[in-house]
Amino acid sequence: MSQPTFSRIAVYCASNDGAHPGFVATARALGTLLAERGVTVVYGGGRTGLMGALADSALAAGGDVIGVMPHGLVQREVAHHGISSLQIVDSMHDRKARIAEMADAFIMMPGGIGTLEEFFETWTWAQLGVHQKPVGVLDVQGFWDPLFTMLDRLEQAQFLRGTPRDWLVRSDDPALLLAQLHAFTPPHVRRWLRPGET
Repeated sequence: MSQPTFSRIAVYCASNDGAHPGFVATARALGTLLAERGVTVVYGGGRTGLMGALADSALAAGGDVIGVMPHGLVQREVAHHGISSLQIVDSMHDRKARIAEMADAFIMMPGGIGTLEEFFETWTWAQLGVHQKPVGVLDVQGFWDPLFTMLDRLEQAQFLRGTPRDWLVRSDDPALLLAQLHAFTPPHVRRWLRPGET
């Protein structure tokens, strides 16, 4: 079976820098790497924090960056107007649906509750058979260790179908994470919903 080719990867991450300089450095490294490999970055369209660092580094390396943002946030002047394409949508739900539709794979970096919400919805859609796209976690400085401890607990309590390793790939290295995403084989699941039913 041939490995998938990703033309667009969605990245979920924070709109601020966070407390550790490694967060921004890793966002820049990921943006540069995706651009060098000819992969378009799809993200939330912000110009600040990890989002801005990701976008700016991809652009500086000659890559394409597509941002998706609700008009309410654009009006509050947080949009990045220097990216390749800024798609303005009506709502946060529309934003997530548009990003999911465009992306061939997903990566979560450090972030807050918005990042987690995007990640969990994307993963839930995979479990419901809405898509079979790989989902990766770029774990910087062990930031997501507590999350994976909780996921292991969900598995042990039989509230998770399969194991976290069945559904997710995880690395602290952007290049290794991309390799894992390319090698990922999704679990076989019954399709409970179609994209238009989410």
